[in-house]
Parts: sequence; C-alpha cells; structure tokens
Amino acid sequence: MKIGIIGTRGIPNHYGGFEQFAEYVSVGLVEMGHEVSVYCPHNHPEQAERWKGVQRILVNDPEEKWGTVGQFFYDFNSIWDARKRNFDVILQLGYTSSSIWGPLMPSAKIFTNMDGLEWKRSKFSKPIQMFLKFAERMAIWYSDEWISDSLGIQEYLKKKYNKESTYIAYGAWPFNSPDSTVLQKYQVQENQYFMLVARMEPENNVEVILDGYVESGSKIPFLVVGKTENAFGKSLVEKFKGVQGIRFQGGIYNLDDLNQLRFHSRAYFHGHSVGGTNPSLLEAMASQAFIIAHQNVFNQSILGDDAWYFHNMSSLATLISKTEEIDFLHHKKFMIDSNFQKIKEHFSWDNIIHQYEKLLTK
Repeated sequence: MKIGIIGTRGIPNHYGGFEQFAEYVSVGLVEMGHEVSVYCPHNHPEQAERWKGVQRILVNDPEEKWGTVGQFFYDFNSIWDARKRNFDVILQLGYTSSSIWGPLMPSAKIFTNMDGLEWKRSKFSKPIQMFLKFAERMAIWYSDEWISDSLGIQEYLKKKYNKESTYIAYGAWPFNSPDSTVLQKYQVQENQYFMLVARMEPENNVEVILDGYVESGSKIPFLVVGKTENAFGKSLVEKFKGVQGIRFQGGIYNLDDLNQLRFHSRAYFHGHSVGGTNPSLLEAMASQAFIIAHQNVFNQSILGDDAWYFHNMSSLATLISKTEEIDFLHHKKFMIDSNFQKIKEHFSWDNIIHQYEKLLTK
C-alpha cells in the first residue's frame, strides 16, 4: 500500500504523542513492505527526505508567524499535496485543524484516529470548544473508518454518532535494561525521587500533583518533565520556584534517559484526565514504574487495580505519605509486574503496528 500520514508535527518526534506514534508506526509499516509518507513542517529540525525508510514530505507550516491559525494552513497544505500523490490510504491523526478541509481530501480511503475528546480540554474557551465539537463532527463525515485509542472513546463514538470504530491503543516498547548511572546526570538517587512526564496543560493535573507534593511535606526531589514555555507552564514555574524539591527539567526526548528515570523512581505520577490512551502512561508501564494516576475512566481502563489513584490534592498527599510505609515495596512490585505483563501481551508496538496493518489492508 501507499500510505500517507497527516496531522502531526513530523518525524522523528520532537513534540508529543501523535508524533511518537507516527514515528513508530510508519517505520513498522515500511518494514512490512509498505510505502509510507509522513507530512512534516518545513522547519522541522530533521530535513532529510527519508528517515529509516519513511518518506518525509516537507510542507509550509506558518504557525511560527501566525500562531494557532497556522496549524489549519499547515494541514491544508498537507492535504492539498496529498491529492497529487495517489495514496491508497490516508491515516489522519486527530482532527482539530484538519477536518474542516474534509471536502478536499484525496480519493484515498481516509482512516481517522479520533484522539481524545478535544472539546473537553479546559484550556479552550467556550467558542473554541464549540468549534472543536464541529470539527469532530466533520471528521466523522469525511472519514471512511474511525479508530479509537481507548474503550471510552469507542463507546462515546457509538453513543454520539452511532459509528462503529476500531479500538487500537497506543503502544510502548518493554524496557528491561536498568542502568542507574544515568541518575547522576539528573542528580537523583535510586528510589529517592518522584517524577511525571506531561505537557503543561490544566487537564493534565500537574498543578494538583505538585500542590499535593507540597502538602505531603515530602523531602525527596520531584522531577517535572515537559516544556514550560507556554503560559500555563510559566505560571507553574513561578508558583513553585520557592519549593526546593520541585525541579522543572523541560522536555526530555532521549527515550533511554526517560526509561531509566521512570524505572528508578519511587513513584511516577500520571495526571491526564482528558483523552484516550495516553502514550506517557503506557511508557511508564513499560518502564516498570510504580504509577499513581488521576482517577478517571481512561486511566482505569488501562491500569485497572494495578495503580494507586488520586482525585484531588489531599488524596494525592496521602498517597505520597504511604510511599514511606514499610509494606510499600510489596505493593509496588506486584503492580509493576502486572502492568509490565499488560504491555508485553496487549500494548507492545509490534502488536499495535500489526493491528494497524490489518485494519488498513482491510
């Protein structure tokens, strides 16, 4: 098949979940014998025409000059170019700024990963939330197949639009090569720090987690991994600048460093409350981290009983205190082993790539 992937900020990943997804799935499909092209912004740090066998199609992205509205024109440029390429399949990752161009889609089969419930994100104003509901509807109209990355999203699409979507989660690579020497770079010691990996957005509950950490009175460091250049990120840095234990690390894109940090942490916090199966959650499970997660249907459908859950600052502070108790290590090992088994059986990238290949071939 000739497969085109649109809707990301390009590969290799320098941004987030969909970019990581596009990176792994595109390479996997190439290795299975398909011809895959990924659309990338013209100013991506990588400029090569091919990357690990995947064709990279650079198109103009005016977001730097125009702000958010530039994303719409980047997606338009990608779709317009795709009309000339004779693709068999277009895999559209998300719909926020691309589905309004639905009438211009090429004559290929359009498969859309519906992402999370974007209109629920608290960072968006009411008018933008209304637009996102419209964009969601457009993605339903102008797609041939729909993909849900969580059972919660699948149920929502069935109830809201009476559409049967295919459930395929994100993936992760099982990690089993611990090496504590990397901890020296981040000035932490094994089992003597907490961490989280997230975009600095209100619905990821980073502020709630850090407030809970402060309330707990814990003295061990807390590593916060994620870019802080946006307004919310800057406000968090300002709010917690006087808290000695909180360390804002910025974005870390070295996967081995992240795996080592998650593996050796006392606990990993996952605060995401909107969307489907979040990649950082699966990576934490694959890294054999002990997970304390926000209590919601998306996280619980993946973790089940193999995590501790918080719903506010005080409940999180209580859980942090519990990590000091003698029987904590027993709870930790049992839950880690169970989550790691889930990754190997259900969420490995090899498994996810084969599921996508089977769907696209159909």
